[in-house]
Amino acid sequence: MRFIADLHVHSKYSRATSKEISPESLSGWAQLKGVSVIGTGDFTHPEWLKELREELDPEGNGLFRLKKRGESHDVPDQCRDDVHFLLTTEISCIYKKNGRTRKIHCLVFAPDFRDAEKINRTLSKVGNLNSDGRPILGLDSKELLKIVIGESPESMFIPAHAWTPHFSVFGAASGFDTMEECFEELTPHIRAIETGLSSDPPMNWRLSSLDGITLISNSDAHSPAKIGREANIFDTGISYDAITDAIRTRKGFVGTLEFFPEEGKYHFDGHRACEMSLSPGETIRHNYLCPVCGKKVTVGVLHRVEKLADRAEGFRPEGVPDFHSLIPLQEIIAQVLNVGANSKTVGKAYFSMLERLGNEFEILMNCPIGEIEKASSPKIAEAVSRMRRGKIYIEPGYDGEYGKIKIFEEVKRKEIRGQRTLF
Repeated sequence: MRFIADLHVHSKYSRATSKEISPESLSGWAQLKGVSVIGTGDFTHPEWLKELREELDPEGNGLFRLKKRGESHDVPDQCRDDVHFLLTTEISCIYKKNGRTRKIHCLVFAPDFRDAEKINRTLSKVGNLNSDGRPILGLDSKELLKIVIGESPESMFIPAHAWTPHFSVFGAASGFDTMEECFEELTPHIRAIETGLSSDPPMNWRLSSLDGITLISNSDAHSPAKIGREANIFDTGISYDAITDAIRTRKGFVGTLEFFPEEGKYHFDGHRACEMSLSPGETIRHNYLCPVCGKKVTVGVLHRVEKLADRAEGFRPEGVPDFHSLIPLQEIIAQVLNVGANSKTVGKAYFSMLERLGNEFEILMNCPIGEIEKASSPKIAEAVSRMRRGKIYIEPGYDGEYGKIKIFEEVKRKEIRGQRTLF
């Protein structure tokens, strides 16, 4: 069975997250987006884990459903579907190794509450799990991996947003040059990485060392509306074992749904305080210093990939899963109507389209353009068509600033910034 899964989200107990996050809201927005399996996020937080226990029922296959599955008035009939939960969490490891401070974020998937609680009991001896939904532990990420597989051999451990400059396994500011440098003899247990919003599969294909690694993508959503901005496509049974086996072996792992990586907030190099965005070549020419103030720039994902890559841009390994680059439907509508993506006008148009056409992924990927035009407007239909063909313009994100997408007009940028047009 083909389905979409988003396996990295957060709860209301994580920093900078929406207080509206609940199992019910995650389920509702998953239906709007077309996501069949959603990560719970933050199972390491005692209060969230208690809430999950109270509101979810085990299905007997490593996944869970809402105990109260009454029809939500916020979900159009065309979008209603079953939603399954998978226990997930993200953990931040901050520690010193090989003479440098390392800050590595890691995802953990657990098959049941018992295993999640075993992991939590051991981690609670290392740090305070109550302080944040994504706990910060003074623990080597290799030691975290050892704890996870020791307490729960069926759990899955995946480096999160693997290229983000400050908090990832390959990040320019605090990461490593190879997986082996980070995880040493335990590296064979790493069967997948999360590519993050600022990179996509073609960028990762440039590293031959990742050929045996499955490239997964998730939203890292801090609010329910951000669910599915990146996700994974499976063609397996819907169960914990089927999902994790597909990630480990790629059998049944069809591919990913991606941000255009330029829209990610760490794609280019730059210095946000001076509104200075730099391509890797420009950064090198300026000796890694901001041309305005002279301070060091944040080295972005594209630069880091180019530094570690041993293949030319455009190389595609044989037999790798496919991917689809998408723009969230609310952003498309906002572009066309020239209003904010969170405005009531966009919300009204968004739900009107869902009521007539089905969930968001169905509209973005499969719905005939003619049907989209009938349910919205010729310009929205043309915008979806251009997105599908990659005929868009993007000012790349940098140093924590999301990139700016323009569908119908070329992006105007300062002269120092190297403008990039997709396709």
